[in-house]
Amino acid sequence: MSLMFGLIAALAWGIHDLLVRHVSQRSHLLTALLVVLASGALVVAPVAAAYGDWSAITPRSYGLSIATGACFGLASLGLYGAFAIGPVRLVAPIVGAFPVLSVGWASVNGIPVTVPEFVAVLAIVAGVALVAILSNDTRNRGERAHAITLALLAALGFATTFAFGQAASRLGADFPVILCTRAAAVAAMALLLLATRGGQRPAAALFPPLVLMGVLDTTALGLVTAAGSLDRSEYAAVAASLFGLITILLARVFLHEPMTRGKWGAAVMVFVGIGYLGF
Repeated sequence: MSLMFGLIAALAWGIHDLLVRHVSQRSHLLTALLVVLASGALVVAPVAAAYGDWSAITPRSYGLSIATGACFGLASLGLYGAFAIGPVRLVAPIVGAFPVLSVGWASVNGIPVTVPEFVAVLAIVAGVALVAILSNDTRNRGERAHAITLALLAALGFATTFAFGQAASRLGADFPVILCTRAAAVAAMALLLLATRGGQRPAAALFPPLVLMGVLDTTALGLVTAAGSLDRSEYAAVAASLFGLITILLARVFLHEPMTRGKWGAAVMVFVGIGYLGF
């Protein structure tokens, strides 16, 4: 069941990220992200109120939920920024490589890393490097470097989001944790928007895709978070990381982004490594 949750989340995030590429170039990042996060919170609020076991959530779970929301807001900001300036074929594999960080964290905490796992990590790192090197068609070095930095920030944010979110789910209840996470992310974006005193209201035509993105995003993160109370919850996080490959395929079909054999090979190398770490 954890694997199924992760695969559905990957599909939802793949569609979401294709829409990110569309809206991030037509609106202010913080205001667009605030609309997405807020609409997702409004979707999950009535479900959490009706079906959430609020008596089961603990103070520590509340704290982890807030940390999850802050990390998710940071990850989303990096993701939107990266897609605003970099092509999907460059950004998606880097963001999707966040399981490498999870493996590294496990190693630091004394969990042994096997030789095949180490090889898979090397394949992911090499594939990401190749994607970055080959994706230089229309971007100057400054733009590519900025997009890569933001994508790495998103990968770090997603790795910590899933770790904190599943821990919060194990200590509390799924729907309350999901709602608290969304509320924390909305609060973080609102405070950042106030601090920067920037941003314009998105155009009316962008509100439908932004709301749809909120629904897709909430569904995906909710599924991965809910998997924290299931057997082999790590399967959900790793399977969800395949969203990058789905985004690349969708961008090739709908945005007509060019993909050479070398870029396909590098992208496949990344996602094969990710798949091995999970399965």
